[in-house]
Amino acid sequence: MTTPRTSLGGGVGKRKIAVAQVRLVPGSGQVIVNGKLLEEYFPRLTDQVTVLQPLRLAGLTTVNVMAKVVGGGSSGQAGAIRHGIARALVEYDENLRTLMREHGLLTRDARIKERKKYGLKRARKAPQYTKR
Repeated sequence: MTTPRTSLGGGVGKRKIAVAQVRLVPGSGQVIVNGKLLEEYFPRLTDQVTVLQPLRLAGLTTVNVMAKVVGGGSSGQAGAIRHGIARALVEYDENLRTLMREHGLLTRDARIKERKKYGLKRARKAPQYTKR
């Protein structure tokens, strides 16, 4: 019988349309996103750096991250996971709150796509003006 893994903390992160549920587990430092390793799920290096930023700031390398993320594109999902990891780290250790806050990792990025308005082609683009 294996011993149950106790969760160090969990958090929900959001960015644009993406929502990530993140759980921190004691381990070897693996990051698993939707059942895949970080390098498989996010091939772009910038997305990988974004996801790992809170862990690097906290200096935690012996923590496994389990994340389930839905919605949005790759950069939005990476930002949502980063937000969720930061929240989970604060839940794990309250002393990390000031560090995460200084780097803006606990603030929910409220920028989302603006809705299309009637009479316009997109949110702000007007149809071309014709004189005659």
